[in-house]
Amino acid sequence: MTAPKLQLPPLSLYVHIPWCVQKCPYCDFNSHAQPEVIPEVQYIACLLDDLEADLNYVQGRELTSIFIGGGTPSLFSANGIAKLLAGIEARIPFSKHIEITLEANPGTFETERFAGFQHAGVNRLSIGVQSLQLAQLKRLGRIHDANQAETAAKHAASLDLHSFNLDLMHGLPEQTLATAIADLEGIIALNPPHISWYQLTIEPNTLFASKPPILPNDDILWEIYEQGHQILAAAGYEQYEVSAFGKPGHRGQHNLNYWRFGDYLGIGCGAHGKITLPEQQRIIRTEKIKHPRGYLDLTRPYLLRQWDVAPTDLVFEYFMNRLRLLEPIPKQEFSDRTGLPIELAEEALQDAVRDALIQDSAGTWQTTARGRLYLNKVLSDLLPDN
Repeated sequence: MTAPKLQLPPLSLYVHIPWCVQKCPYCDFNSHAQPEVIPEVQYIACLLDDLEADLNYVQGRELTSIFIGGGTPSLFSANGIAKLLAGIEARIPFSKHIEITLEANPGTFETERFAGFQHAGVNRLSIGVQSLQLAQLKRLGRIHDANQAETAAKHAASLDLHSFNLDLMHGLPEQTLATAIADLEGIIALNPPHISWYQLTIEPNTLFASKPPILPNDDILWEIYEQGHQILAAAGYEQYEVSAFGKPGHRGQHNLNYWRFGDYLGIGCGAHGKITLPEQQRIIRTEKIKHPRGYLDLTRPYLLRQWDVAPTDLVFEYFMNRLRLLEPIPKQEFSDRTGLPIELAEEALQDAVRDALIQDSAGTWQTTARGRLYLNKVLSDLLPDN
């Protein structure tokens, strides 16, 4: 089989801001309790220097999306975000329809900054509500309440944003079907254009991993899943990804580029990147220095490590991302994004097709309704050692 030529996919940028007011017990992201004074000016200067070092990976492309995540990026000032975005645009041109998302908490302090973020160039907010019930919020280490969440959503809706997202978790400690559905219906009542609705999972190296809470059993989780999907669909939210639901025209473009195996630069503490190098027939990944102290040390490089994605891993990595989306997968895209023959993917998917987990059409693959329920099984069969 002749290896197809790699094609340059769209390019996004992920910016990591590592500080939070406090670390949540379920969080395994690279986040750190904020110091007395956040070194905002110094950190933004380092972010732009970090980006400067990665400019050779742009390869003539525009940025289609920027995601400023954390941590809690809304701890930064609107003026700081404006300087950051101006510095990025001075180095890489923005697409005419670029999506610029900033993660925010629904506390009063952050909510008051929303208009400033919008004037700085942010056109999409992602607000971490997680629950509307005070007892659950305390269990999750959140420092806002339901009233603040409602205020944040209404404030976001009043701005000239393209969209905004509300994050909501389910499968929370001791959660019942009734309380999970009440949370979901409460979020829907706030009428966000986009909802990220996902199940709590206990991740290694978190407080919940060392002191596991009592979580709902599988029967309750299944009832929450089934009823929740019906409620979201009835409210006009279209599921397009495992945990993402949007009103028409409000799909998250940044995550779509991730899941379609597009390219992204990653700047900031612990940020990861994925870059296609067609002339070298290579796909590389990058990881930056994790701790703020090391990242802000100007005597050290920002890059912690860089590695090639081995051809034997590419099939799994492509489908691990691509199968999160419910849309059909163009077979030609597999070759364009991996540089591998389509036959390798067809061979890897043959068991899933046989078991009616994947539908194989003339030019596309797509998970079936059953396949979405057994996605982990599909992916485990794709692991290189299998």
